[in-house]
This record gives sequence, C-alpha cells and structure tokens, in this order.
Amino acid sequence: MHTILKTDITVKDICDGFVYNQLEGKGLFGLSGTLTIQPEYQRNYIYADGKRDAAVIESMLKDYPLGLIYFNTVSPGKYEVLDGQQRITSFGRFVTNKFAIKVEGMEQYFDSLAPALQSKILETKLTIYVCEGEEPEIKAWFRTINISGVPLNNQELNNAIYSGPFVTLAKEEFSNSQNANIQKWSAYISGSANRQEFLECALDWVSKGNIEDYMARHRKDDNINELKLYFGCVIDWVSNIFLNIESEMRGLEWGRLYETYKKLPFNSHDVSRLVKELYADSYIKNRKGIFEFILGGCVDTKLLEVRVFDDAVKKSVYTNQTANAEIKNISNCPLCALGHDSNKSKIWKLIDMDADHVTAWSKGGATKIENCEMLCKTHNRVKGNR
Repeated sequence: MHTILKTDITVKDICDGFVYNQLEGKGLFGLSGTLTIQPEYQRNYIYADGKRDAAVIESMLKDYPLGLIYFNTVSPGKYEVLDGQQRITSFGRFVTNKFAIKVEGMEQYFDSLAPALQSKILETKLTIYVCEGEEPEIKAWFRTINISGVPLNNQELNNAIYSGPFVTLAKEEFSNSQNANIQKWSAYISGSANRQEFLECALDWVSKGNIEDYMARHRKDDNINELKLYFGCVIDWVSNIFLNIESEMRGLEWGRLYETYKKLPFNSHDVSRLVKELYADSYIKNRKGIFEFILGGCVDTKLLEVRVFDDAVKKSVYTNQTANAEIKNISNCPLCALGHDSNKSKIWKLIDMDADHVTAWSKGGATKIENCEMLCKTHNRVKGNR
C-alpha cells in the first residue's frame, strides 16, 4: 500500500455536494460526489452531541490543527474516508446548518456567522493522505489508525473487517437509532445502537458467542433473515415469560438463558408473583440473578447472593449451642452429635464452624437468628441446600 499527501483540499471542497442522512445518522457523500464519507466498514456518526461536533468547528476558528485525514482510493477519481469521517461529518453538518455553536456566548448557525468567520471555516486546508492498496491492506491500516481518539469497539472493528451486503443490512436493522423497536430492545440490551451494541448482541445470540466466525460465513449474504428471526425469538421469549420489565433485566445473557430454558413451560403470572416476592426480600443482594434463579426452578441460591448471618448472630448462636452441648456432653455441631465416631462429643471452635439456615432459604427459611445453627465446616458443605 502506498500513500499520496494532499494539502490543497479545503473544507469548502469537502462540503461541495455534502449529503447527511438524518434518519441513519451518517454522512454519505462530499467532494462533489466523489467522496463516500461513511463506507460500510466505518462506525456510525457519534459526534452529534453538541460537544464533540462543536469542538471540531471551534478548533477551526481557533486555528487548531484538525489532525490527519485518510482517504482510500476506490477507483480513479473516487474515494472513501478511511479515517476522519467524524470530523468531516461534523463540519459538513455545520456548514449545512444542522447544528449551532456558541460564539461570544451566542448560539450561531453557519449562515448566521459573520462572513469572515464563514470564510475562515470554508478556507481551512486539510491534511489528507490518499491511500491505495488491496482490501486486506486497507482493512489492516484502518484497524491500526483507529487506536487513538474514540477507539473502535470490537463490533465496529468486525463491521470493518467483514464489510459487505450482510453487514450493510444488519446495520440498517440493528444500528439505526430511528428504528421503532429500539425502545423495546433497550429493556433487555445494554448499550447504544450507534456504537453497535445492539448488533453485537444479536450476532452474539445467533452465533452462540462465535461472532467473527458467523460474520465471516455470512459476509456475502443478501439477507439477514436468520439473524432477525433468532433475535426476535429471544426477545419474544423473554417478554412473554417476564410480563413486567425491571431495570435489572437490561444486559443479562438472554441468548444463553433462551438456549438453556426455552423448552421448559412457564406460567407468566406465577413468574410475576415470584419476581415481586424476591424483589421484596431484603436479604437478596443480587437482583440481576432473580431471573435466572426463577428460570432454573428456584434452586441455585448462589445467583441471588443471599445475605449471610452477620458475626453477632454467629457468635450468639455459637455460644448457646456450645453451652448446651457441654451440659449434654455432645458435640456443639448438631450433626456431629448424631454420629457414632470420635466427633460425637467434639466441641468445635467458632473458626471451624459455619452458620447455616435450619430451614433452607430457598424453602422459605429466613436469615434470622431463630433460623440459624452452627455446623462444622464439613457438615455444612455436605448439607448444601437440603
């Protein structure tokens, strides 16, 4: 791959024929239609926050350098942005009056700026390297130059590496912040459509965690039917079982849970009742674990991180058990006392014992002193959840 340095291209040149798609949130074309601003391997435009986009314009007004920009030659006289699309889209949007900046404390759109300031922006010269090379070289270079600034996340990199018709269609569905389904999906998925988290989640679910392999195999597909169908199945499954949306549901491994429990029947009304009961239990530390706990038959209490007995309760119960055991000449571990070996009358030290629920928490036993007993560590491990 080789590069050519160009220093004669201005902001005005780039903005000639600038097209911005508000619906998709990306810059499309510029430089009189010869420049594709956001090819499919590029991330979505993420500077539209009134801060970073404004900072690009303010940098030009203050004569700060905008940094290097890289174009890739697609064909003679045709280019696409390899690096710099956030900056290019920012000043393209500003010149076409898509947002305002503050000048001397007042909100100003481009058309309302003083002519001198307009000229300063339009005549700003850009430092652009035009690159030529094979696709693997371009993709590798793209990966290298995106290690600074706002780093690409894994899915943005995967979109670049496996760009093609499949990624184009997948981004239109899962990376479009205007998609009416985003609000529903947000109840179960963490992140932002613009930063590809929804797409990454959908791919993770359908690929069972092998995203890159799946993208490589489907790269040239002209449809995303399987991806959409599987994603929809998971979302529908979750929403049909858990009728009430809780904030802790967001970001759970719903794809894994779907695969594990999809063949089991659930009564959604019974599930709702259980969720409410568990949310009301002050001894549960991890509410995110409630949903898998219910799906798994309310057995694995480790998912809930149930609060254990505090030291004061342990010492009190230990003292009483030990005093009673010494009077009866039996072990202060109730289970040892039932045995026939040398531990039948052994008095264990506090450090060698664990607090246990007499009636298991999962069976309704409360984490209260009345339901606490001290067992030797061996018997506590053996007893488990019985």
